Amino acid sequence: MKINTTVLLTLILLTLMLGAGSASGFLGFTLGSMALKGVTTPDGRPVTKLNSNKANNSQDESVAFLKEEDILKTVKSRINDKKKGNKPDKSEEEEEIKVTKPQPNETPVVEETSQPGFPVTAESEGVTMSVKSIRYSGGDLLLRVNMQNKGADSVRFLYSFLDISDDKGRTLSAITEGLPAELPAKGAEFKGTISIPTALLDDVKQISLSLTDYPAQKLKLQLSDIPVEKDN
Repeated sequence: MKINTTVLLTLILLTLMLGAGSASGFLGFTLGSMALKGVTTPDGRPVTKLNSNKANNSQDESVAFLKEEDILKTVKSRINDKKKGNKPDKSEEEEEIKVTKPQPNETPVVEETSQPGFPVTAESEGVTMSVKSIRYSGGDLLLRVNMQNKGADSVRFLYSFLDISDDKGRTLSAITEGLPAELPAKGAEFKGTISIPTALLDDVKQISLSLTDYPAQKLKLQLSDIPVEKDN
């Protein structure tokens, strides 16, 4: 009898556990369904989105196309009006887009004023060298120099042989820019600059330049008494 009672109690306990598990599972499913009610999955298909966008655009925008016949008639009428000398209406003038070609900026030619004592020119064997003007820029004195060869033979120069001295007999260092290494025979005029540091020109009123050709050294260009004193 004790064994039968134990078995019966075990079966009852198992039945109660199964019933409780089933009830809790059903209750959980019911509560979850109620919580997810009204929630939908977003449509991620690209075709659907494109179709919906096209439909919205077609509803929002409407394009009106002009007929080719109307355009041709308008053009012909304007051509006839111009031939007859009729002025178009103000509304038509406002509709036309006028394209004007930009005019090039004309740079006015400024004549350089001559400085007192300039130009200083030297000539030898048909070759001329002329200091047209001077100006101070930054820490340098700039001499504007023109050179030309009117002789029958070309002439070459090495500007490392250019001698510059002040009115006290001191030798000055300089840098040349733009002056040609060779002057062609009966050629055009060449322009360049000679730069001298202003630190070397304290109490200097005049300088002198001396240049000879290379390697023949047949000519000598001597420019003396070039005024370099600053205006107060």
